[in-house]
Amino acid sequence: MKKVLTTLGVLALGGMLAACGNNSGATKQADASSEGSSQAAESKSADGVTNVTIWSPTDTAAIEAWWVEKIDEWNKENPDIQVKREAIDRADAYAYENKITTATTSGNLPDILYVDGPMVSYYAANGITVPLDSYFPADDLKDFMPSTVQADTYDGKLYAIAPTESSVALFYNKDYLDKAGIPYPSDTDIKQAWTWSQFLDNAKKLTTSDYVGTNIIMDKGEGIIYALGSFFTEAGAQFVSDDGSKADGYVNSDASVKAAEYLNEFIKNGYANLDPVKDEFLNGKAATLLGGSWNIADLEKSNLNWGVSYFPVADDGKAVSPTGDWAAAITKDSKNPDAAGKFLQWAMNSDNIASYASAVAKPASRTSSYDKMEGWDSGARALMKWQLQNTGVSRPRTPSYSVLSTDFSTAMLNIFSGSDAKEELDNVAKNFDENYEMYYKK
Repeated sequence: MKKVLTTLGVLALGGMLAACGNNSGATKQADASSEGSSQAAESKSADGVTNVTIWSPTDTAAIEAWWVEKIDEWNKENPDIQVKREAIDRADAYAYENKITTATTSGNLPDILYVDGPMVSYYAANGITVPLDSYFPADDLKDFMPSTVQADTYDGKLYAIAPTESSVALFYNKDYLDKAGIPYPSDTDIKQAWTWSQFLDNAKKLTTSDYVGTNIIMDKGEGIIYALGSFFTEAGAQFVSDDGSKADGYVNSDASVKAAEYLNEFIKNGYANLDPVKDEFLNGKAATLLGGSWNIADLEKSNLNWGVSYFPVADDGKAVSPTGDWAAAITKDSKNPDAAGKFLQWAMNSDNIASYASAVAKPASRTSSYDKMEGWDSGARALMKWQLQNTGVSRPRTPSYSVLSTDFSTAMLNIFSGSDAKEELDNVAKNFDENYEMYYKK
């Protein structure tokens, strides 16, 4: 396998990291940082204590406090294995990825590295991370969401493990549906969810001179494939071959073209904006929203009269929903992978995942963790949990994912601007196959 890691290649990854709600503007955890260039080398102190280092992006104040508390708890209970975390500020969108690139080429990666779910395959294929199967056996993985295990597995081996997940559902303004005489879609029975036809027809009915029928543009980067990719899967398409090596005949299949053209109906007819205003749904400028699990907290604080239902299902009843979040991996440069593995086993146990997920306000990746979390038995959070357990499908697993994601987003935006769907998706397939052939073909 030809392996590739360049700063330019990693820069292409930056856009995808926003889709799952990672907060890049938070404050850095001061007392848990250290210079990355010395971390790998200083793996064992003179008194025989094993040191384990972690890199992850900065996050909200609540999750930064969680890290401080948990690392302190671990270090007190395990004097022979001391853990230190460096929280890397992503105010510069590429700072985290560039730091990984530099450390990879110099052999100074930390023991544990947090990566975004779709990039697990990339890091694994390039030999940057190592398998975790010995630390998370099959019986343990049964407690994790199927989509979590799927996303964190490459070439039949587990290369990362995520503490939290994400999902996308259909939020709606009850007042606007009432005004249009449209019944609320169900939040407890997926058989009563809106189908593709109903979603499009209702978006038309809901569009007025004051607001559009829906918002389908999460962002113009990773949000395109993350939020809209499930429509392609529901149409019977897949982005790449099962082994992740080929896109021609997949991302540009008849089923893919059908999904792209369906989505374009919303933009072309003015039922959704290509450039939605900020907080369009929250501010009453869109009647419905394809929104993420992270939107729930803001909606609960608002005065909006809102409801939620399942991600729209295909007219034939096929139901798929988006998934994915950041995951922890052990790197090739770890001097003490077993110590790092022991810490991950502890950090990813049911109790710790429950407290982590609660702090970050995201769905837990372990089913048993919900028994220890409040607010997930009914309403919007229960619906998100149900989707993760029953309809969640991870994004494509391939080491060329960054090329696929970037080109697919560009293609869909071009289609929304009037370009031919088949031609645009053909270009995505061509560029993907060339990239995989150049760097990863065995």
